[in-house]
Amino acid sequence: MPTLTEKRRFDSLEQETFLNLWRTYDKLKEIEEAMFGRVDLSAQQYNTLRLLRAAYPTPMPTLSLGARLISRAPDMTRLLDKLEGRGLIQRTRREDNRRVVDVSLTQAGLDLLSDLDEPVRECHLQQLGHLEQHELEALTQLLKKVRAPHENHDNLSIADE
Repeated sequence: MPTLTEKRRFDSLEQETFLNLWRTYDKLKEIEEAMFGRVDLSAQQYNTLRLLRAAYPTPMPTLSLGARLISRAPDMTRLLDKLEGRGLIQRTRREDNRRVVDVSLTQAGLDLLSDLDEPVRECHLQQLGHLEQHELEALTQLLKKVRAPHENHDNLSIADE
């Protein structure tokens, strides 16, 4: 019987792995938040703008946009309200179906994304640039494997396509 000092710090290897993922996310998120904070933007708002730029000039329906985000947006309307209030996006209701709201980038949104391109690349280098290419590729494949049984395969995020 192990003594108290010999007892594992974790209940299982799965718990240790999960807590290490969580801690890693938290440390990497600090770097990201500092960079986006300089332009008063959240990572989720940036991701929304980035998805809209990928579709530009075609608008994206709100439901499709929300489904493609990297992390869930519990209040998509509020997130879009903030971006629209800053003039970064515009929303329009479809004439043929008033329940569908299309979202598109404005020129100000495109300009902000352009201004952020280099700082975002630098942020990712600061977060993960110390890893070698083969390590990044292996880590990416492992993370996809971890997520796979929990994904909605009919509606994958850009990270899983």
